[in-house]
Amino acid sequence: MAGLPYIVGNWKMNGTRAMLNEARAMDRAAGRFPKVQVAVAPPATLLWRTREAVELIGVGGQDCHAKDSGAYTGDISATMLKDAGADFTITGHSERRTLHGETDADVKAKSESALAAGLSVILCVGETEAERDAGRAVDVVSGQLEGSCPTADGAAEKLSIAYEPVWAIGTGRVPSIDDVAAMHAAIRERLVAIYGAAGAEVRILYGGSVKADNAAELLAVPEVGGALVGGASLTAESFLAIVGAAASLNAD
Repeated sequence: MAGLPYIVGNWKMNGTRAMLNEARAMDRAAGRFPKVQVAVAPPATLLWRTREAVELIGVGGQDCHAKDSGAYTGDISATMLKDAGADFTITGHSERRTLHGETDADVKAKSESALAAGLSVILCVGETEAERDAGRAVDVVSGQLEGSCPTADGAAEKLSIAYEPVWAIGTGRVPSIDDVAAMHAAIRERLVAIYGAAGAEVRILYGGSVKADNAAELLAVPEVGGALVGGASLTAESFLAIVGAAASLNAD
């Protein structure tokens, strides 16, 4: 699946059992798009139910603890996610870095724990508006990659990177196509520096106000291998429009 566009819905802190109907609709439609890898990350309360409700799409966690078990009230380990039916987990999302104070070292530890549990990882990086305005966007993201990327043997084979400019998440704002292209090229260069030839195969997703009306343009950018979708993944209708855009670009 490494060469296919990867479209992942991050439901964040949204959803009760009623959302399973949306997951089922996404799953039914996924059969029409065999050249797109589709997945969703529901809240932990729905993870097992979502895994039972779908057959074709991937299901993952939104975060995990770095430890396998212990006295960490309210946290969920990668092993628990795997046991609940997860295929992957997201790590390092800007909302975790900002609201929970997660450092690059924290993100790396979580990512390595996830890999050890048999999960693949979508590792998020991205700069703030102030960092971009100061001309530091590439340096910030490169530093996050250096500090956050797992270094266990074979890590690159189960890793995807999601570039999400912090100032674009949930705001409706999107960087220019040239800015997206430049950043994804810089990320690719850094991944090759970290992993060697294996770094050339790591998918780089774009995230940050991805919607049906801008998905095709964003997904057509060189080195954009998919999308991490937030609000537009909460209904099958809006999410599948993005999946369809990816399919149309990968029709050959």
